[in-house]
Amino acid sequence: MNAYVDPDLCIGCTQCAGLCPAVFHMEGVLAVAEPGPIPPEEVPQAVDAANACPVSAIRIEE
Repeated sequence: MNAYVDPDLCIGCTQCAGLCPAVFHMEGVLAVAEPGPIPPEEVPQAVDAANACPVSAIRIEE
């Protein structure tokens, strides 16, 4: 699974970075997902972070 953040939608609320710092971090005022596959042990937190995004800027894909 991979995570993606749409920079056109992200409002920089930091929810994702707070919930799953192994996958998401802030670059300036926008969230960014780490490149490559999500570590299996981080998938539940990454999904929680995507669900918590107030503007649905995060996609988790197989």
